[in-house]
Amino acid sequence: MSKSKPSEQTPTKASDNGSSNGNHPEIHLNNPDIFFDRELSWIDFNRRVLEEANDPENPLLERLKFLSITETNLDEFYMVRVAGLRNLVKEGNDERSLNGDSASEILSDLSDKVRAFVREQYETFSDTLEELKFSGIHIILNPEELTIEEIKQIQSYYKEDVSPILTPLAIDTSHPFPHILNKSLNLAMVLSTEDEKTGGKKDLFAVVQVPSVLPRFLQLKNKGEERRFFPLEEIIKLHVDDLFYGMTVREIYPFRIIRDADISIDDEKSVKDLLITMKDELRNRIWGDAVRMDIHQGTSPFIKNTLRELLELQDHEVFDVASLLNINDAMFFYGLDHTSKLKYPFFQQKFTLKFETPEKIFEAIKKKDRLLHHPYQSFSAIEDLLRIASEDPKVLGIKMTLYRTSGDSPIIQFLGQAAENGKQVTVLVELKARFDEERNIKWAQKLEARGVHVVYGVVGLKIHCKMLLVVRKEDDHMVRYVHLGTGNYNSTTSKYYTDLSFFTVNKQITEDVSTIFNTITSYAKMPTLNLLSASPHNLKSTFITMIEKETENALAGKPARIIFKMNSLVDPHIILSLYKASQAGVKVDLIIRGICCLKPGLKGISENITVLSIVGRFLEHTRIYYFHSEGAESTFLASADCMPRNFERRIEVLFPILEPKNKDRIKKILDVQLRDNSKARFLHPDGHYLKRVRGKDEKIVDSQIERMTFVE
Repeated sequence: MSKSKPSEQTPTKASDNGSSNGNHPEIHLNNPDIFFDRELSWIDFNRRVLEEANDPENPLLERLKFLSITETNLDEFYMVRVAGLRNLVKEGNDERSLNGDSASEILSDLSDKVRAFVREQYETFSDTLEELKFSGIHIILNPEELTIEEIKQIQSYYKEDVSPILTPLAIDTSHPFPHILNKSLNLAMVLSTEDEKTGGKKDLFAVVQVPSVLPRFLQLKNKGEERRFFPLEEIIKLHVDDLFYGMTVREIYPFRIIRDADISIDDEKSVKDLLITMKDELRNRIWGDAVRMDIHQGTSPFIKNTLRELLELQDHEVFDVASLLNINDAMFFYGLDHTSKLKYPFFQQKFTLKFETPEKIFEAIKKKDRLLHHPYQSFSAIEDLLRIASEDPKVLGIKMTLYRTSGDSPIIQFLGQAAENGKQVTVLVELKARFDEERNIKWAQKLEARGVHVVYGVVGLKIHCKMLLVVRKEDDHMVRYVHLGTGNYNSTTSKYYTDLSFFTVNKQITEDVSTIFNTITSYAKMPTLNLLSASPHNLKSTFITMIEKETENALAGKPARIIFKMNSLVDPHIILSLYKASQAGVKVDLIIRGICCLKPGLKGISENITVLSIVGRFLEHTRIYYFHSEGAESTFLASADCMPRNFERRIEVLFPILEPKNKDRIKKILDVQLRDNSKARFLHPDGHYLKRVRGKDEKIVDSQIERMTFVE
């Protein structure tokens, strides 16, 4: 039984890698030895998710969920990042990455790593299917295992539900190859029929799309306790002779393709109506070039080569898989009834800041800055604030940014209700939120229909900051209430994303938020802000200045410490600044879930830097930036990771946490994550992520479980 379980080691602190010039190794952008490539680093992140799918300490259906996530991640990676690299190579722009590799070299390395990854992925899937069977959930892959009664059920289901919506497509000189939908499951087949001219036999090639409008798995009725399921494509294969009457089906195999699905808006052109432009781009998305094909490993060379040529794919872009294609469909079993024993124990969120009257909720925020930690504390506080604000006659205006939100979000309802109640409501909608574009357009138009003033993004920039501003008239003067967050205004993802929410009436912060809103809607230049930093204005320079201050303190013999928690670290200038801080003696701890282009433990360069990644039950999404600041402990939260896109092509916000109690809470979150010896993997100079070795009597620390106990 093959498993991709990581080995366990103590984090490496030093290596002989890296260029050197006496006692001062070379730290500059043109030294490829001090950077990891971002695409290859992303594959390593997805492998850490796969490790969770193989961890026997995780419940069975949770492991299946992790496995499904790996495929969703990989699909989107190919649809955007790999597609982008292919386009660069096609255009002759074989630019080099930070690690010195060209785009074509990275594609080659990716192909090797992904091929190994997919093999392990499907080995894990096969093992998972076996374990599901022992748990009473049997996915039948061999029709010979079906009983006579089950075959009758399948025949009836095919005739009544499946057959009416199938469209068999023969391919010849008069019938060109059809457009295969992105990520759809299809059957390719070779048919034998009589040649009317010669009277002999001739072969035809045909394709049938497996209908996505039907469940992938049919539950079969039986009297036993075992729940038995049969895949839809196998149902079609059993009845394929009905689709091609008078022909002999010689071969039939499943396949799926991934297409280039990135959307690009030409920032150099004047886009008069961003909404119309985005709708046009969404229609074009389905016509993107194929970038990958998954096909059953037993497929004949003829079918495989025919598909590859028709889709204009290279050999290294075709992946053989050993089991059911489209692992993500197996999430169907996660939703089955009576499976709680196969999932994580029920987790009860704590409800805080839940007040029924305007006076109480606004007074609570005025009394002191409030900090909520999701998912441990419920997201409902934000929804309650909007609900009360929409009804409160003292509230005159509401402004909000929305990047991603759930389809049935109460937020949309409350914003529309506020506008109908005569309040001035402005919502900044980001149309370019990848793969949520169409959903955002739909609910944004619903808001417009209810009287909300909707601003559809900014050409050339993504609105990624998370800001809510409520203006309330109190005692003949206006009071601004602000919510800022590290995550999206999405009640669904807030249940399994770790994020921090911040409520305040601090005049400097609320004034800054109001200024940022006005700057976005007026296209004016960003003025100097009081306490906030924003991209593309000064966010990156703020980070570098703060890092340099810690560096100066260390050089002066003062205590110096930096702790960053984020999703990804890619920006080369931030990395160079951290290297220089490490050389000066600053202790740097980086908690980075995903991509990391910085190499820790390089001798003379990053010996004082530790990088760890936590992958567990919840998706680590919080962005926290901590600086020792000569004992003042400057603590910031942000919507941004340290990536060029966040600094240059997005509107992001960094905001300070000022109250000592809230700063202590955040420090406690960072401390427990740095002590994690259960779900944390440490990055080594050679690029491997390895778990820390626990001592014989050392207490297990799972930072996500620990945080359940210290919610205030």
